Amino acid sequence: MEQYGTILLVEDDTSLAQWVAEYLDNQGYKTHCCYRGDEVIERVKSLDPDLVLLDLMLPGKDGISVCRDLRQFYNKPVIMLTAKDEEMDEVIGLEVGASDYVIKPVRPRALLARIKANVRAAQEKPQDHHTANHELVVGQLCIDTQARKVSVAGQEVIVSSAEYLLLQFLASHAGEVVSRDAVFKATKGREYDGLDRSVDVLISALRKKFNDDPQNPEKIKTVWGKGYLLVPSAW
Repeated sequence: MEQYGTILLVEDDTSLAQWVAEYLDNQGYKTHCCYRGDEVIERVKSLDPDLVLLDLMLPGKDGISVCRDLRQFYNKPVIMLTAKDEEMDEVIGLEVGASDYVIKPVRPRALLARIKANVRAAQEKPQDHHTANHELVVGQLCIDTQARKVSVAGQEVIVSSAEYLLLQFLASHAGEVVSRDAVFKATKGREYDGLDRSVDVLISALRKKFNDDPQNPEKIKTVWGKGYLLVPSAW
């Protein structure tokens, strides 16, 4: 069977973890299980998995804290597993750097689709024809597409991997309104399902990091009914 990559599954429900791991292994992934939040960092450093599947409620350290710590050094996808009624946790998870989330109870095919899309989006970096010397420049905004670093007026701004992918896509289409569907296909490798709020959360997080007034944004605008616009003159 073709090997698609390595996954670290962090889930304290051992029966669920073993079931999911077996399913993913049968789909061509090499899945490792971890059952405690306070063991994740060392496991990620030793395994360097292509993706981390991270539950929120864990012994030792909760998933939000784990994700925040992971983003200090790990820039590959992190998908969080959330319960149906944990909307605020979904938002917080995205704000601390989660790439995506899957709502429990886990549906195998939906989970597999999210994993494939996130791994593919991380491996296939968007190509931009305006990039010179690995830099995408819009006003004082500079995106180093090789090092995946962002700076404004020479000052580095720390962004999560999901925020980076979204910002790079918007910057590569600076001055153009891009649809929500286009954003999802470019950054998540899948179509917008009509319900996913993750892009709105990431837009909000980017506005905070770049001091863009959320009530009257000038740098990243939401064009109602059409999509999003990164305004070159505002940078």
